[in-house]
Amino acid sequence: MIRFDRVTKRYPGGHEAIAELSLEIPRGSMTFVTGHSGAGKSTLLKLIALLERPTRGQILIDGQNIARLPARAIPRHRRRIGMIFQDHRLLHDRTVFDNVALPLVIAGTDPREIPRRVRAALDRVGLLRHERARPITLSSGEQQRVGIARAVVNRPDLLLADEPTGNLDPELSREIMRLFERFNEIGTTILIASHDLALIRELRHPVVRLQQGRLAGREAA
Repeated sequence: MIRFDRVTKRYPGGHEAIAELSLEIPRGSMTFVTGHSGAGKSTLLKLIALLERPTRGQILIDGQNIARLPARAIPRHRRRIGMIFQDHRLLHDRTVFDNVALPLVIAGTDPREIPRRVRAALDRVGLLRHERARPITLSSGEQQRVGIARAVVNRPDLLLADEPTGNLDPELSREIMRLFERFNEIGTTILIASHDLALIRELRHPVVRLQQGRLAGREAA
C-alpha cells in the first residue's frame, strides 16, 4: 500500500530528517516505526499525510505518487487518513461529541448521518457515556481514546499514530494498543511511531527501525 522510493526530506538549514529512504508497508498491516529521538519517525508520518513534502524521491500509496499531488488534491488525500497525536490536539472548548464530529463536518457529511457515525466511533473506544463531557474533564487515557475516535470516524484506509502512548502508563498503553489491533483486524492499515521498545516487543507486529533518517533494519511479526 505504501512505498517509499529513495525519499529524502531536507529542512531549511540543511538538516536531513529522512535520507534516501526506501521501504514498503503492506496493506492491512500494523507496523511500528522506531528509532532514537530525531531519527525521522515523525517526519515519515508527516510525509505520508502530506503535512510535509519530500525533497527528493517518490512516495506511492496504492500506486499513486502522492509527492506529485497538487495542493488542491491534498484535502481529499488526507480524508483517507486518520491521524493520532501524543498531545491529543483536542478542542477543549467543545464537547467530546463535537471533537469527534469535526472531521465529518469538514468533509461535508450529511448532518443527519453525523450523530450515528460519532456515537458508533465513541462506542468502539468505550466513551459513549462521555459524549457531552469536555475533554479537559477526562483522564489522559480517555483523551487519547477521544483522539482515536476522531481519527476513525471517517472510516479511513490508513491510521497514522505519532507516539500515541508517550504520556501513558504501561497498562493504559496496552489498552490503547489493543484498540489499534481491533481496528487493524477489520482491515485498517496502521503505522505507529513509538520509542516504547518493551511494548513493541510484547505486541509482535512488524517493526521498521530508523537511524539518522535512514533504514537501520526491519523485523517481521
